Order: sequence, then C-alpha cells, then structure tokens
Amino acid sequence: MTDFDTRADDSDSSYVSYDEDDELREALAKGLLKPGLNVLAKDTHQPVNNPIKLRSALESIILKAPWIERMDLVNDLAPLTPELAIQIEKHEQKRENQFKGNKKIPYVAPEVDPVLNDFKREILFHRQAQAAVVEGIKRLHDLGVATKRPDDYFAEMAKTDEHMQRVRKVLLDKQEGIAKSERTRQLREQRRIGKLIQRQATEKRDEQRRKTLNDIKKFRKGKLSNLDFLDDDEEAPAGGKKKKGSGRGAPSKRQVNPKRQAKNAKFGFGGRKKGSKRNTKESFLADGRKKKAGPGGGGGKQQRLGKSRRAQAKGKRK
Repeated sequence: MTDFDTRADDSDSSYVSYDEDDELREALAKGLLKPGLNVLAKDTHQPVNNPIKLRSALESIILKAPWIERMDLVNDLAPLTPELAIQIEKHEQKRENQFKGNKKIPYVAPEVDPVLNDFKREILFHRQAQAAVVEGIKRLHDLGVATKRPDDYFAEMAKTDEHMQRVRKVLLDKQEGIAKSERTRQLREQRRIGKLIQRQATEKRDEQRRKTLNDIKKFRKGKLSNLDFLDDDEEAPAGGKKKKGSGRGAPSKRQVNPKRQAKNAKFGFGGRKKGSKRNTKESFLADGRKKKAGPGGGGGKQQRLGKSRRAQAKGKRK
C-alpha cells in the first residue's frame, strides 16, 4: 500500500468518527439513549475545620532541631535612623520635582506611588534585617558562639569587577558634569553681577555729568549766583572717591615737604606743567569777561599788532 492510500484511510476513519458523533447527537435529541449513561458526579466532600488535627500535622512537619541549627528569628523592625529618614525625605522631594517639571506624567500621591512604595519597602527590609542581626548576635553570644568577622572576609558579589568599574566611571563622569555645570553657573552669575555694577557706575557718572552741565547752563543764564558745584565735583570725582585731604579733620592747606621747599628756594620752581591747560573756576569766570585793551578799553596789556602792520612798521624803520 502506498503513502497515498494510507492518507486516504486516515481521512476515512476521521469521517467515520465524525459520523458516529452525529448519530449520537441525533439519538440524544430523539430520546433514544437510555437514562443513566450520562450522569454528573456530585461532590459529597464537605470541608471540616479540625484544629487538633491541624496542630498535629503542623508539629509533624516542624524540624525538631536546636536554634543554632535553624537560625530562625521573628522580630520587629529596627528604629528608623535619621539617615534613612533623610533619604526618604529626599526621595519624596525628588519625586515631587519630577511631577512638577514634567506635565506628561500624571500626579500620584505619595501614599500610592509605586516608586516611593518600592523605596520604602527596601528600607523596611533593611530595618528588619538590622533588628534580626542584633537579636541573632545576642543569642549567639548567649550560646557561647564567637561572632568576630575574619580579617580576610570578602563577600561574594553578583556583578564582576569590570562591571563595577564601568558603573564607577559613569558615576564619576556624572559628578564631574554636575561640578562643571555648577562652576559655569557661578561664573555666569559673577559676570552678570559685574556687568550690573559697571552699568550702575556708568549711569551714576552720566547723571553727575548731566547735573554739572545743567548747573553750568543755569549759571550762564543767571539762575545761579556761584559755582560751588564745581568744587564739589573736584572733591568727589566720577569714580566716587574723594581726593586725599578732603575728609573731616584734614588740614585746610597743603603741607609742603621741607626738603622740597628748600630745593625750590635754591633752584627755583617753574610751576606745574601737567594740567596747566585745564579749565578752572577763575579761567571760566575770566573767559569772555576781560576788558578790551587799548584806548577806551579800560587799560590792560597792549595787544600785539597784526602781521601786515608789523611788516609795514618794519619797512618804515628801514
């Protein structure tokens, strides 16, 4: 028989089983099947609460061994240390800042926040382990078991040294980035404050200059009778620093060094050259108010003749 014939026989058997199911359904619909063939089994077992048997079964499975062999402890949580409380507060504040900075994340209350609950759950594990260690060491000491940790003790780590080195490098790079950004922020703040101070000094100097020019205009128009504001400007220049000797208790006249005075008397003193062309109070008052020399001018030094007249006078002398 070939493979084709075998497949044909299999298909025929499936058709036969299908026909038998149809016949059974038709017989069940017509009521030809005898009762009792299809009956649902009823569960007659009822649950019973028997504490005595339960306790005996529990005692049978409990390991009857000394505590030093079992090392089991049932204790409360250790007190919450200030360090852990600070960590919880920082974690909650960080989570709150995430909600404030990102509007896409819906706000979640701290009591039902899964992130905070996970962190608090780890702290509960830590506190329970801490209390178990304290109680276990006390019991071991009572049994006379030494608990000193060996000097060459190394805990088995789940991660390799290479992996931990990469983690350490990432943390160091992150710290350096934070420190660099902080330095940049401080420099930016110092530059901003420096510009602010410079702008304030410039505005103050410009305001003082405008005030002085306005006072000069008022004096020229006759609205002011004196020029005392010029003395104030000399005592307090634009930089805001007064000249030496202008403070309270300073001498009214400038004291001359005796050695300098002796040299001036011996060799003579031609006067100060620096700033000689600078305008002063006297020169400002004399500017435009000097009487004209010559006849009818009220006297004074005779003015020099012009170039052409000097040439004519020179020709006459020849």
